[in-house]
Amino acid sequence: MTQDPATGSAEPGPPAAAPGRRARALCLCSGGLDSLLCLCVLRDQGVEAEAVSFVSPFYADPAPTARTCAELGFKFRTVDFTDDILALLRDPPSGFGSCLNPCIDCHARMIARAFAIAQEEGYDFVATGEVLGQRPMSQQRGPMNRVRNLSGAGDRLLRPLSAKLMEPTAPEKEGLLDRERLLALQGRNRKPQMELAKKYGIRHYPSPAGGCKLTEPNYCRRLKDLMDHEGLGDARLLQACNHGRHFRFPGGTLVVLGRDKADNEFLRTALRGGDATFRPVNVPGPTALAVRPAADDVPAVRRLVAAYSDTKGVDEVAVRELFAASKPAESRVPPSSRDEFAPYLL
Repeated sequence: MTQDPATGSAEPGPPAAAPGRRARALCLCSGGLDSLLCLCVLRDQGVEAEAVSFVSPFYADPAPTARTCAELGFKFRTVDFTDDILALLRDPPSGFGSCLNPCIDCHARMIARAFAIAQEEGYDFVATGEVLGQRPMSQQRGPMNRVRNLSGAGDRLLRPLSAKLMEPTAPEKEGLLDRERLLALQGRNRKPQMELAKKYGIRHYPSPAGGCKLTEPNYCRRLKDLMDHEGLGDARLLQACNHGRHFRFPGGTLVVLGRDKADNEFLRTALRGGDATFRPVNVPGPTALAVRPAADDVPAVRRLVAAYSDTKGVDEVAVRELFAASKPAESRVPPSSRDEFAPYLL
């Protein structure tokens, strides 16, 4: 029992955890240092903490995160978040950040998905590695409270790294956690996290720049162009945003031009009905994927491939074009200047 300082009367304190009962938490884990520390801080209190990572074409590959969690002894799972983030790109209730990043709604949707899993599987709460004041917009007190409310998790959402700067949550009130052993990190100084990383033996973690492509201006120019023309319903075109150079030709054709071997291999496998690929056969050069090319744009695509090929010592570039379900054809194209295509580069 505790005493009400205003009235002097006794009032119930937080309920104690059942003897021997181990709390269970589902922790959102991007693989960044803060989310890994979230797991470790909770395990320090005897919590059975499991990591969940959300995957989409816009986020970093979760494989390194899975390896780090395995090294640290945490269970790890992934959840496909593609449909969720595509819906938010079309209609973000809280708007975008500086690029096409619906951060507040994205965080809230992830927490909502994690909370639904937690309820279904008997976890006591969900947790994130967010640090109050670390990011200038999404990790201020107001946006963090909005995320909590939008997610529906309420006081079943814990931010262990800044918990002592926030209102007590349900697991603290219920005696599942000792609030004094949670942290009060705040601001952009990373030194406390780096010291904790040494303490917990965390050796592998990415820089705090983040792994979401929706915060990258160049990437978002491509994605916005795709949204405005072909739309977001074709998974391979979403994946193509990660490859090569992108051009939008006067007839409306989207052309993705490979920069290296990996790009070229992807573009050759991305060919679908109505599309075409173009590549040089007598000199080294890139593969181009033209998405449903307009007939008037085809000659320009040939010249584009020639312009980005190694044309030293040749007067013409033999460009092989393959339309889906058709036989290859070949054209001879004189070398072109790349300047011709600068107005079309996204």
